[in-house]
Amino acid sequence: MTTTTRSGARWRTALATTLMVAVGLFSTSTHAGPTLEKIKARGSIKVGVGTTPGFFSPDSNGRWQGFFADYGRALAITVFGDPEKVEFTNSSPQQRLPALQSGEFDILLSGVTVTITRAFQLGFHFGPTVFYDGQGILVRKDLGVTKAADLDGATIGVQSGTTGELNIADFFRKTGKKFTPVTIEDTSEFINALESGRVDAITQDSSDLVGKRTQLKKPDDYIILPERLSKEPLAPAIAGGDDRWLEIVNWTVNATIQAEEWGITSKNIDDFLKSPDPAIQRFLGVDPSLAQAIGLDPKWAYNIIKTVGNYGEIYDRNLKPLGWERGYNSLWTNGGLLYSPPFR
Repeated sequence: MTTTTRSGARWRTALATTLMVAVGLFSTSTHAGPTLEKIKARGSIKVGVGTTPGFFSPDSNGRWQGFFADYGRALAITVFGDPEKVEFTNSSPQQRLPALQSGEFDILLSGVTVTITRAFQLGFHFGPTVFYDGQGILVRKDLGVTKAADLDGATIGVQSGTTGELNIADFFRKTGKKFTPVTIEDTSEFINALESGRVDAITQDSSDLVGKRTQLKKPDDYIILPERLSKEPLAPAIAGGDDRWLEIVNWTVNATIQAEEWGITSKNIDDFLKSPDPAIQRFLGVDPSLAQAIGLDPKWAYNIIKTVGNYGEIYDRNLKPLGWERGYNSLWTNGGLLYSPPFR
């Protein structure tokens, strides 16, 4: 009996030593790659964004605000401990992917849809989906249409360089209807095209259309049709070749989701520092063992939530005023699709 116990103790000690070595090897193998090295040498993160109210847009002082802008600041907190060490640059759908490939940006937070060709052909890596979207159609009410199939023969504005071009063509091909596409590069021209009657409708991700509708002179004269023509999971996109940078992106997003699941907000986070839950202690850095194992500041997750809030706070602050309902973007515990892997 004694021999068995000692043998078991020796086995557990050997296993613990092996795990410690493995952690050390993992930490060594995931040191900063080329992108993260550039970021640290520069002292800031270069983020490519678009211009859609609620998601990303400069305020009257030129400071970028919005759902995706908040995630840019969250990343700056993870890397530098400072939300201001981030540079936002507006990039069109036609320019953003080549710019990311060429290294002009460290990350795209511009509502990029995850697709297989972007992963395989372009070599991009995607972080977690931060917004589940779908392509919609915004039309004038006086057309009298209630569904997309009613638009047979319509002239529809589509943005070049997006997945929307193929989606709208596929939809009309499947339904046997016809339409005339009008390709528009600058999204700001969508409003003029619709209000002037140049097009009968415009099609983009529904998240873009909600913002566009608020910019119309008479928004009540227009409706977003109920159909969603596609799945548009929007996620951070980075160039391949830097696993460490990818994991920082992954777990920065996951931290905001996990915090909401635990009920941790920017307002009550200090109360959770006293939580007896060991998982929350590791998450907030009260127990620094997790952060030490992965090579991050023990307070990285705490600082993100304290500064920009959890996922729900980010969503409510930026998107709720536009009339967005959470829907698929609710936590899995509330019937949505948001789910964070465990922080272990």
